[in-house]
Amino acid sequence: MINELTQAVIAAIDKLYGQSVDSKMVQISATKKEFEGDLTLVVFPFLKISKKGPEDTAKEIGEALTDSPMVAKFNVIKGFLNLSIAKNYWLNLFNGILADDAFGTKPVTENSPLYMVEYSSPNTNKPLHLGHIRNNLLGYSLCKVLEANGYKVVKTNIVNDRGIHICKSMLAWQKFGNGETPESSGKKGDHLVGDYYVKFDVEYKAQIKELIAQGKSEEEAKKEAPLLLEAQAMLKKWEDGDKEVRELWNMMNQWVYAGFDETYKRLGVGFDKIYYESTTYLDGKAKVNEGLEKGVFYKREDGSVWADLAENGLDEKLLLRADGTSVYMTQDIGTATQRFNEYAIDKMIYVVGNEQNYHFQVLSILLDRLGFSWGKDLVHFSYGMVELPEGKMKSREGTVVDADDLMDEMVGTAKEVSQELGKLDGLSDAEVDNIARICGLGALKYFILKVDPRKNMLFNPKESIDFNGNTGPFIQYTHARICSVLRKAAEAGINLPDAADEGLTLSDVESNLIQSLANFPAVVAQAGSEYSPALIANYVYELVKQYNSFYHDFSILKEENEALKVFRLLLSKKIAAVIKTGMSLLGIEVPERM
Repeated sequence: MINELTQAVIAAIDKLYGQSVDSKMVQISATKKEFEGDLTLVVFPFLKISKKGPEDTAKEIGEALTDSPMVAKFNVIKGFLNLSIAKNYWLNLFNGILADDAFGTKPVTENSPLYMVEYSSPNTNKPLHLGHIRNNLLGYSLCKVLEANGYKVVKTNIVNDRGIHICKSMLAWQKFGNGETPESSGKKGDHLVGDYYVKFDVEYKAQIKELIAQGKSEEEAKKEAPLLLEAQAMLKKWEDGDKEVRELWNMMNQWVYAGFDETYKRLGVGFDKIYYESTTYLDGKAKVNEGLEKGVFYKREDGSVWADLAENGLDEKLLLRADGTSVYMTQDIGTATQRFNEYAIDKMIYVVGNEQNYHFQVLSILLDRLGFSWGKDLVHFSYGMVELPEGKMKSREGTVVDADDLMDEMVGTAKEVSQELGKLDGLSDAEVDNIARICGLGALKYFILKVDPRKNMLFNPKESIDFNGNTGPFIQYTHARICSVLRKAAEAGINLPDAADEGLTLSDVESNLIQSLANFPAVVAQAGSEYSPALIANYVYELVKQYNSFYHDFSILKEENEALKVFRLLLSKKIAAVIKTGMSLLGIEVPERM
């Protein structure tokens, strides 16, 4: 609709003033509620062409547009032209929307650009936590949104599976585990390994305390604690390929991967390709040494390799330590090298928290210096931190909220709230459990994704499961309500046609609902260009809120005018379809019964 009106404005300008204008000059938005009209055109960009004042220019353009069947009437408020769309146009538009099964999305073709999106990036020394939840939900939803915009998407993950932190878990298990396994303990593998990471820290702190009591300074005690020295020695053995250490490392990592997979599956996210730091860091070291030979980097007297970023207004960046071991930046260079060797990537997007803004600024510069044409164009999807009100959820380590615990709590709370409200009456136990799962995880996902990704947020579990307001359950319940209406219509023997009667006279409420529906493709496009699933979340909420007002004030199944009844059922059906599509772009299921 916006495109059609834009072309009509361009034609009117050409007819009135004999000049062609670019579509970018045509600024159209929804008319503000306090004014009459459906859409508003800003006329200020055309004043140089018309050589007239804003009100006269708006009036002339308005009169020209009423010659088209699209515009019924207009009014002018200073430099703004408010247009009322013809009633029959809305029905024609609606029937076009109704006929489009893929409404709001674009097809992915063989020639579509390829976007790779990295998200999750866990360490194999502990389970996924609350921070990972926001990361995974944003990353997965962004992939869905990009696909809806017609891009090929590769969902990817880089697992940080090597380093001193991994060796700490391994050493603690070796010393204190007594052969414990996920099977013998009944624990998920990632939780089991995480427990030994905590055990290492407890024992390490005890050794530090003992060394300080013997007269060592705190700094000396931290460096000389036997447990840390053993972990460092284990890391060296790992680097040297020691068979026993590598076997232990592989066994414990497999435990963690199995645990991660279970959490990912439950959260509803996945990946097309997983990379591991234990392999990519080698390519990174090779690239850094190549840059050293070319004079892109320099070596200090101690043998460490650095990049001087002064010309970019930044400081120096360490790339290889004096002992030749790599840092995170080295690994990211290696991972990027592998990825672009394997895929013809047009855009690389990293979904990583805003505490890493500097890291990705530097990575972009270094990749560019190393001769990678895509270095300057990488995108850091920088998002804010998420926290919980203190004491709301269990925390496995006292400071970190475990992802599995959080999901358990959300599903349990959803079940409890739904039962209190009578939403689950008459359902079987299996149906109750499934709806509690859909509702609980939907509440978690929606509450996190509705917030602008760039902002820090406070996640309140109880608030997120409210069946009123801007929440997942409110939207899910509305979808279930529409499905119930459609089921009753089918039971009454009403067969819905492919299109509505275009001779109907619609109310402003119904016309406004069609206009809101028509905005969906533009919202999906904007969410893709701005990397913001929040735009879709809040669009769906506004659509649902608008539909509920219509549902409350207008009869559907009891409407006596048969053609109008059919239209309202078709409208309800398409709104349910858009709700389902929008929520699916957020990775959220919508039930047909609640």
